[in-house]
Amino acid sequence: MTARTTPRGRPRDERSHAAILAATAELVAETGYAATSLGAVAARARVGKDTIYRRWSGKAELVYEAVFTTTDTAPVPDTGSLEGDLTVLVQQLIDEFDAPGAAAALPGLLADFAASPELRATIRTAFLAPAKQRLADVFERAGARGETEASIETDLVLDALVGTILFRLGILGEAAGPRLAGNIAGIAAKGVEVR
Repeated sequence: MTARTTPRGRPRDERSHAAILAATAELVAETGYAATSLGAVAARARVGKDTIYRRWSGKAELVYEAVFTTTDTAPVPDTGSLEGDLTVLVQQLIDEFDAPGAAAALPGLLADFAASPELRATIRTAFLAPAKQRLADVFERAGARGETEASIETDLVLDALVGTILFRLGILGEAAGPRLAGNIAGIAAKGVEVR
């Protein structure tokens, strides 16, 4: 996932971008969200702070991209069934939320999101689009196979999947058992299947 900023000057160095994201995820996991500073990220990634500020509006946006968009570039699953595809997608989300950086970042990010309508709008428009598109692709194939109606609200399904994972792992702190992804996907698939 790339940041939402428009290119200015020199082309962006993708190695620096990757180093910044990796440094951010590591620091959040090691020190927590509150203690992670853009200066520390810059030092660990061996870039200038200006490089970070040219790409992200601030810490919350950077941490969100570093920790919660790792599955956005994975291939869209194509298992041959809606439930199978949803199981793969849900497992990817579980892996993302179960990563050390996610648990450390979540409380601070939620507080920052609550305090900033602009940040919520940025996350919604710039970062959630790839996840929504992946789910739309899954439902398009499921519709072609006759498994779902064309009127599925993919945004609502994505909210339900992410919300369930966020609540169980992030808020309740429950462990993600080996059948969790399949159970969540099964419930979602049954809820949207053609009747």
